[in-house]
Amino acid sequence: MEEPLPPTDLRSAFLEEKAFKSRTVFVFGTITDATAAETARRLIALAADSDAPIHVLVSSPGGHLESGDAIHDIVRFIDAPVNMIGTGWVGSAATHVYLAVPRERRFCLPHTRFLIHQPSGGAGGPASDIAIQAREIVRARERIAQVIARETGRPLERVLADIERDRWMSAEEAVDYGLVSRIVERQAAIMGSRS
Repeated sequence: MEEPLPPTDLRSAFLEEKAFKSRTVFVFGTITDATAAETARRLIALAADSDAPIHVLVSSPGGHLESGDAIHDIVRFIDAPVNMIGTGWVGSAATHVYLAVPRERRFCLPHTRFLIHQPSGGAGGPASDIAIQAREIVRARERIAQVIARETGRPLERVLADIERDRWMSAEEAVDYGLVSRIVERQAAIMGSRS
């Protein structure tokens, strides 16, 4: 006979099942390789289950850029449409994740803040390794700027200037910038984006 699950495990399993049935994925906290793997697993499972829209709620300061790349690319890879919903804050690599969907599928709650900036790195070691790391940071900066420009309609030169330093935006400013299509207060406001 199987041992019953402890109450915390039962609650967690119940919430996981509800999130799956509602086709909702959460990207909360620092983006790491573990976050990317878990998010990719959920997105692929939901896409295999149905081609109905998936809702991704994002509240993250960012994190590891390549882990953000993995989530960004998986969102674009799967066949099911994805709605991105920003809440809390969406910064750095999380903004890159958020921009994986077309503008009309990018929403945020009223108090969401957004941050765009260039990648940073902690270069160390021999001078030749530092030079290699510096080149890679510049390449990453160009790539991130190109994605922001493509997804917002802003000129690349303008985006490169904007990400030179931290650029914080309120929800309203993010709409004006082109990061967000619209601010929503209720889940029902996204219902028109279900197909």
